[in-house]
Amino acid sequence: MRNYLNFEDEIKNLENEIDKLKDPYNNEGLSEVDTNKISKIQLEIDQKLKEVYSDLNPWQITLVARHEDRPKSKFFIDNMFEEFIPLSGDRFYGEDKSVISGFAKFEGNSILVIGQEKGDDLDSRIKRNFGMMRPEGYRKTIRLMRLADKFKIPIIFFIDTPGAYPGVGAEERGQAEAIAKTIECSMELGVPTISVIIGEGGSGGAVALSSSSKVLMLSNAIYSVISPEGCATILWRDPKKTLEAAKAMKLSAKDLLNLGVIDEIIVEPVGGAHRDRDLILRNIKNSISKNLNDLKDLSKDEIINQRKNKFLSIGRSGGFIKQSNEENSLSMKTNFLTDIKKIIYTFKKEVIIFGSLATLFIILYFLL
Repeated sequence: MRNYLNFEDEIKNLENEIDKLKDPYNNEGLSEVDTNKISKIQLEIDQKLKEVYSDLNPWQITLVARHEDRPKSKFFIDNMFEEFIPLSGDRFYGEDKSVISGFAKFEGNSILVIGQEKGDDLDSRIKRNFGMMRPEGYRKTIRLMRLADKFKIPIIFFIDTPGAYPGVGAEERGQAEAIAKTIECSMELGVPTISVIIGEGGSGGAVALSSSSKVLMLSNAIYSVISPEGCATILWRDPKKTLEAAKAMKLSAKDLLNLGVIDEIIVEPVGGAHRDRDLILRNIKNSISKNLNDLKDLSKDEIINQRKNKFLSIGRSGGFIKQSNEENSLSMKTNFLTDIKKIIYTFKKEVIIFGSLATLFIILYFLL
């Protein structure tokens, strides 16, 4: 059974008409299938899809991003990678089924893949917590990212979440801290990381897995700090003003590319990713392959600096503010204390030994 959005009524009627024509049985019994009429209606459907989807407003794009039939992370993991080995648990509290993670092969090379999973039906959605990660999910992600970094394995993220889970238990277990630590860990990785926003990219729950070397986004996906409904409720005190909110938030792929928040738009089939899963699978695979090739020859320091500079540059040119002429480099600035901390961390064992000996010498000096 197909699911249709509220602006797809004409498409729905045409496709229902085709279904009736394809059925060789009618009220009067067996009849011939009118292939000519079917072809004619199919052309109408194709034309109507192009007409509708070429001029979607930001709220309509939001509805497409949330479409029930839209392919989820599990679909891409099952069909894009080989020899996938799922890994579970954060080694602190438990397993979070809203995020699928594990090592796999991509075009013959080892890869770590991490994907937020909403589920396809009611049972799986409840099991996956509708794609809303808990602290243990983020801590599992940190554990696996560090493991991949240790063995120099690139990481691919699939983003599809309305946001991090806001439940009492999640807050008690340190939800905000877990998200912040995930972002911190992502920025320190010395391996290529690629994030693909395939549906909803909601708030910090999405940002935690999107602090990557490259951020790719499907053309009908969204990426925002809050939902349009939440924004409308706060700014206009009216949750029905979703269109105004969606426009103001600039949550579409085109807007975010112009602002420099994302690096590339992956084109979806006409009518959305759910209308041609094989095509969107190929498009995403080709984009990931191209971006991994672009990053594969960079050293660890080059990868870290590229990632930091990429995020530091957001909003500085062509975005929210203009970049200063005096600002030649966007490298992370350090001060004297930062340098001292780095030296202490590098020579941690020596510092401990020296400190212990110095303390012992001082104690003996005063005793004697």
